[in-house]
Amino acid sequence: MGDRAHLLARDIDLEVHVQDIVALLEMEDLSDVTLVGHSYGGMVVTGVAGKIPNRIRRVVYLDAFVPGNGKCALDYVVPERAARIREEGARTGFVSPPPVSLWGLVKPEHVDFVRPRETRHPFKTFTQPVRIADAAAWAKLPKTFVYCSSPATGTFDQFAAKYRNDPAWRYHELKCGHDAMILLPEEVTAILVTP
Repeated sequence: MGDRAHLLARDIDLEVHVQDIVALLEMEDLSDVTLVGHSYGGMVVTGVAGKIPNRIRRVVYLDAFVPGNGKCALDYVVPERAARIREEGARTGFVSPPPVSLWGLVKPEHVDFVRPRETRHPFKTFTQPVRIADAAAWAKLPKTFVYCSSPATGTFDQFAAKYRNDPAWRYHELKCGHDAMILLPEEVTAILVTP
C-alpha cells in the first residue's frame, strides 16, 4: 500500500503493518511522537501504541477505527460493507477500494489525486484482531478522535458517539467527508499540531 504497493501480498496482515511502524520508530529512534491513524490506520496505531507506548506522546484517530483489544476491523464495519469485504476477501485475498465518493471526494482534482494512489487491501488486515501488548500504558496515552461528519461513512459514527463527551479524549468534528486531509488540510493540520 502507498509507497510499498510493490510488496502487496495475500499473507500481509495487521501485525505486518504494526511492525512496519514500530520498526520505523525504533530504527529512527523517534520519541514524543504524535501517531496518526486514518480509517483502517486506527487499527495500526492502536497496535503500535500498545507495543511501544514510551515513544508516543499522543494518538490521533482521524475518522478511524478505535478497536478494543482482540477486535478486528470487520467487527466494526457496517454490515452491508462487511459482507462485501468478506466475500471478495475470501475469494481473492484482497479487498478493492470503494468508490471515492464514499470518502466525500467529488471534485475532479481530488479524484485525480487519489485514484492513482489507490491499491487493493490485503484481506487479512481486516480479519486479524489487534493486540494491545501494554493495554494499561495504552489506556493512559492522550488520545484525540476526529470525526468527519459530512458525509459520514457510517462506520466511524460509533466511535464519535463513544468519544464525543468522554473527558479522557479530545474530540473534534470536521464538516467534511472521510478524507479530511485532502478536503480540509489546514483544519487537520491545526488539530495535529495543537499540543
